[in-house]
Amino acid sequence: MTSAPPHDSRGVRGFINSLGHSPGLGRLLAVRLTSQITDGVFQAALFGAILFNPERHSDPLAVAGGLAVLLLPYSLIGPFAGALLDHWDRRNVLMYANILRAVMIGLVSISIATGASDTVVLIGALAVTGASRFVASGLSAGLPHVAHHDVIVATNALFTTLGAGMLAVGAGIVALLRLLFGPDNTGSATTTLAGVAIALVSAAIAHGFARLELGPDEPDDPGRSALHAVSVGLLHGARAVVRSRTVSAALSAIGAHRLVFGMNTLMLLVMSKHAGGGDGLLGVGVVAGFTAGGAFLAAVVTPYSVERFGRRRTLCIALAVGAVAEISLLTFHAVVICIAAFALGLIGQIAKLCGDFSMQVDTSDMVRGQVFSVQDAVFNIAYVASVTLAAFAIPVDGKSVGLPILGMVLYLIGATVVRVLHPPHHPGHHHVTDPRIGANGHPG
Repeated sequence: MTSAPPHDSRGVRGFINSLGHSPGLGRLLAVRLTSQITDGVFQAALFGAILFNPERHSDPLAVAGGLAVLLLPYSLIGPFAGALLDHWDRRNVLMYANILRAVMIGLVSISIATGASDTVVLIGALAVTGASRFVASGLSAGLPHVAHHDVIVATNALFTTLGAGMLAVGAGIVALLRLLFGPDNTGSATTTLAGVAIALVSAAIAHGFARLELGPDEPDDPGRSALHAVSVGLLHGARAVVRSRTVSAALSAIGAHRLVFGMNTLMLLVMSKHAGGGDGLLGVGVVAGFTAGGAFLAAVVTPYSVERFGRRRTLCIALAVGAVAEISLLTFHAVVICIAAFALGLIGQIAKLCGDFSMQVDTSDMVRGQVFSVQDAVFNIAYVASVTLAAFAIPVDGKSVGLPILGMVLYLIGATVVRVLHPPHHPGHHHVTDPRIGANGHPG
């Protein structure tokens, strides 16, 4: 195995060196960015079409309940399907998942234009979300094949920073298109179609990878059918998670944050709806902007914090800060909410980056896709559980006292679990994840 390179090869400089020597890394970044723009366009268009459409009068509580019902099946099926990432060529998975996403966005657009019920629209949105999560897992599972292990944290951070920016770009595209075509069903449907074109561009870029360039090096259960791979996906992924204390700890942090994030999202939606259409939409946009700002800072802070303090302390400190930010929401003051949103965006992204790093370097490539799909399940099930709970507990104006207190407790529990599970002296860097990648990011 190749030994770790000197310290200055890590971080941003190491990423730039890797980008210069590994064309696949640049292509993977391009797929990530176009995929994130697609997500931004679809999410913003769907949000506007359902909650801020003069032809629809959706109750945010009903929408939250519908999302909970619709997301739960994918949350349970996702880990099984994720086995395909370790059985099929990930290049093909990225390509065909993007094509499927384009088709489903087109169908959602048609359903909006024809005035279909929110339930019908959300069923289509479920399929789009499933394809999007598949793309995200494929990108994460394939990264170690085009980047050296010492720059994975910095690469994840940069990908996340640019990806968050592309989500904002997608939302900006929607805002412009809504001005051009209007907020009614026809205008919302036309706006949604922008996601189709961008998803197809992402698929075309993914097609440029060579066969098996993104792995898997050796399919899990070689010689078995894809059906068999799917059927054992949850078992293999869960087993890999249980065997790695670092991955288990990271998933605990991600789960705690997603529980809190779900409650906060519904609180924000109900408060925004209660404030009225124009002011409500503006308020959501402002809070989302502060949350994205926190995620940007996490992309800068996380690589240095992990290098200096290790993943265990980084996660524990982040979750403790999250507890303080969450309890501050009890003021229900706009300025405090924005500051808390910034902090919680920071916390959530730190947890995600540490989790991705753990799964990329602490698990075998043969089961990495399955592990990322288990992460997707935790990601969705935690969100579904919290939204469902909040839907029963939230008042008409959205200003719940109990939910921020519960959120603080969840963050503290998450910090405690991380402290217990994560080895205290786990190394911050590892041997090469993919032996084909050398110290400077190019094939060795």
